[in-house]
Order: sequence, then C-alpha cells, then structure tokens
Amino acid sequence: MANTMDFSLVSPERSLVSGPVSEAQIPGEEGDLTAMPGHAPMITTLRPGVLHLKGPDGEDDYVVSGGFAEISAEGVTVLAERALHTKEMTQDVLNDWVQEAHKAWKDATDDNGVARAGKLLADMVAMGTHIGLDPDHANYVD
Repeated sequence: MANTMDFSLVSPERSLVSGPVSEAQIPGEEGDLTAMPGHAPMITTLRPGVLHLKGPDGEDDYVVSGGFAEISAEGVTVLAERALHTKEMTQDVLNDWVQEAHKAWKDATDDNGVARAGKLLADMVAMGTHIGLDPDHANYVD
C-alpha cells in the first residue's frame, strides 16, 4: 500500500491545494473522519470546519464552509462551498460567514430549515473558536 494518496481541494473561486498527502482529516456533516491511502470509497457532505492535511511536506490547515468530499483508496477530492487557508481566515471573513448563517437561520420558513440553519450557525461559531477567532465579535444585528 502506498504511503500517500492524491488530494485536491477546490472552491468555486479557485483550486487551493493539489498534491500527495498521507492523511486528510475532514469535517464531515455526520462527524469528523480521517481518510488515508486505501480508504473505502465514500462520499460525504461537509460541515463548516477545519480540514487538516498531513503529507510529505508537513501539515497544513484549511477552513471550509461546507461542500462534499469524495474519498477513494487512491485519493480525496474536496469540493468546498467556500475554502480558505487558515492564514487567510480573518475576523472580518468569519464575521461575514457567521452573518450569512445567522440570516439563513432568521429566514428559515419551517422547522427543518430552522434546525439546519441553526446547526450551520453553531458550526460556524465552533470553527471560528477552533482557529482562534472571536465568534462573539460577529457583526450581525438581530
């Protein structure tokens, strides 16, 4: 079995990273998971969180707001709604993302929509806390 697998992270705006990794820790909708070479094939939806990569050149982190990950024995492709390297994630960006999640929660028209939007908002705040940003400083108005 190979020590690395192919990895690709793309958002609608750009390709963020492409290359070999030994593992990818993925913030899946149903819980975090780690993909390694030889992983069983699967597709999972993503929740807002940190995508952690380990590879021949060290470790790196990217923030994703949602999307999908396709995992196979040979590699992982992540199609993110939005993605940034953690060094690019600022308080202003987090504020914008949290504000959008808060608006989705306020605009939800049924119980299922309220629950989904509430989880999105909670995941955004948790992700901000995880990377050291202040989720209580979000610039939205009730």
